[in-house]
Amino acid sequence: MARIQSVSVCVARIPLDHVTSFATRTVSARDYCLVKVRSSDGVEGVGFCYVGSAGGNIAKIAVEELLAPKLIGEDSLRVEGLWQEMYQESLLQGRSGSVMRGISILDTALWDLNARSAGLPLHLYMGACLAEAVPAYASGGYYLPGKTPKMLGQELAAYVKAGFKAVKMKVGRLSPKEEEARIRAAREAIGPEVHLMLDANNAWSDVPTALTYMKRYEPYDPYWMEEPFGPDDIDSHAKLAQLTPVVIATGEIACGRWYHKELLDKRGAEILQTDACVCGGITEWKRIAAMAAGYGVTLCPHWFHDVHAPLVAATPNARYVEFFIDDQVLNFRRLIDRQLQYRNGTLVLHKTPGLGFNFDDKALKKYALDRSRTWTVVR
Repeated sequence: MARIQSVSVCVARIPLDHVTSFATRTVSARDYCLVKVRSSDGVEGVGFCYVGSAGGNIAKIAVEELLAPKLIGEDSLRVEGLWQEMYQESLLQGRSGSVMRGISILDTALWDLNARSAGLPLHLYMGACLAEAVPAYASGGYYLPGKTPKMLGQELAAYVKAGFKAVKMKVGRLSPKEEEARIRAAREAIGPEVHLMLDANNAWSDVPTALTYMKRYEPYDPYWMEEPFGPDDIDSHAKLAQLTPVVIATGEIACGRWYHKELLDKRGAEILQTDACVCGGITEWKRIAAMAAGYGVTLCPHWFHDVHAPLVAATPNARYVEFFIDDQVLNFRRLIDRQLQYRNGTLVLHKTPGLGFNFDDKALKKYALDRSRTWTVVR
């Protein structure tokens, strides 16, 4: 029986090549917290998460001081028990935010470690529904200086030309009239058959304002309206869901099954975008997905296709994986040594054990916040 021998943690900060905006924020750099969990058999599993455009060391401290010590010497296969012990240890500091992301990172690494130890790709280790590829949508449509509606339409049309049958764009930053012009240009460029997802990134604070925008959006047949309100305003999500024919999607920064149960009970979303790197790891994501199935709700997880592709492949009530064709927004891709390939609107699953990639040491030396000591090791 292999025991957990060490946990290594690193924070990397990667500047965006172009300062990029969405409805509520402008981003110039991204911080990622990375871990490697090593067993006494010499096998390593990796975990990771985006932890903000600043403050990445908060998650690192949570891993080092609160969470990793609970894992050392333990059996890596005892995933459920280790999750509960990490969660219990961090009750006063966590239950959401950077500490829960720390749990998510470590839990993901445990699943990767165990799948690698078994010699199986993660989706097969979990029990796959799909073995070869999973449906994906191309994500983009951000706000950039000088980017016109026509240019937005051209961007989304390029994704369709690349084979994607669903695309996503940002909304909510401009006036209703300006936003309608952008959505009209997008729909005209991609045609009537392609799914068009809209992402407001918590743009609105009340239902009447949201409805003002939605009335302009509805004629263009959006597949979903994502994160119309702040993540804790479940009631407004539920009210808007009753007042618009457009499906509401949310949950990308939601933590824990208890929050998701309230969201499901109030019918605040018909699509959950629960992120395994945020909600509590793969262990908690599986619990949330199973619970959502009982409500007839679908999962289309947020970001990090590198971990979510195998999860969608192993989950009957999951559909789409979010995918970024380049590394301009999700620049985490610069930190790993192998990329998922896309084909005809799907992501091709890895055949190698675990998640199928490792961190790129050369990239980490370039982007680590502490370049004198890339990894801090807890034993």
